[in-house]
Amino acid sequence: MDLKQRTYLLVTGASRGIGREFAQQLAKRIKAEGSMVTLLGRNQTLLQESKAEIVATVPDLSVQTYSLELETAKTEDFTKILEASGGKNSFERSIVIHNAGTVGDTSKRAKEIGDTDFLQRYYHSNVFSAISLNCEFMRVFEGIPKLVVNLSTLAAIAPISSMAHYCTVKAAREMYFRVLATEESAEDTLVLNYAPGVIDTQMTVQVQREAHDPDVVAMFREQRESKTMLTPAQTTERFIKVLEAFKFKSGDHVDYRDEQF
Repeated sequence: MDLKQRTYLLVTGASRGIGREFAQQLAKRIKAEGSMVTLLGRNQTLLQESKAEIVATVPDLSVQTYSLELETAKTEDFTKILEASGGKNSFERSIVIHNAGTVGDTSKRAKEIGDTDFLQRYYHSNVFSAISLNCEFMRVFEGIPKLVVNLSTLAAIAPISSMAHYCTVKAAREMYFRVLATEESAEDTLVLNYAPGVIDTQMTVQVQREAHDPDVVAMFREQRESKTMLTPAQTTERFIKVLEAFKFKSGDHVDYRDEQF
């Protein structure tokens, strides 16, 4: 895949961690002139830091930031952002990176997560908002080649103790994007579910601190202390190599450690 094109790039959860790294590294590879990078997240201060780092490296690239709480986001919020930042420009490709996500309450067992108020907010933030944003992205960039990337995880396809919240939303998201790939089989729409591996981020720190299962806590602790956890830079580099090699089919689940890709 040739990334050096006039590109509209939208990254959610772009204020820190993997999202920030994805935005920075992809910004270096797309064509600066005529492209637009849109950073979406909750913390405007951190988003501005992400923007500053990109502009310092690629000064000719247009970068916009939008602060939005996905827990309460509506379709019209995504419509306004997409139309204001990229709807009237001429791009050769549009890319959306659905990175934003939260791990949920890992202190509870699966039989204890029945609070419907919490579930409504959690699913809205992690599933409903991603679907709504993606629908508007598909509409706004109709007729333009699109790359849709869902940040997936092993937890989307395998049960992990302490992570009932996380496993269920990640499984739901992955299936949505697989259905999207099945239905949108035209060459102008490409879907990738990328599982970045276990990353040394605030999310894995939270799991290590709060998980009810001591084996899960020990697993994360051992990986962190032995420095075998990946960094955001490592998984981003692998992701870009997956794109450039372009051996995957639309809808595929590609893990960081999958050598065939």
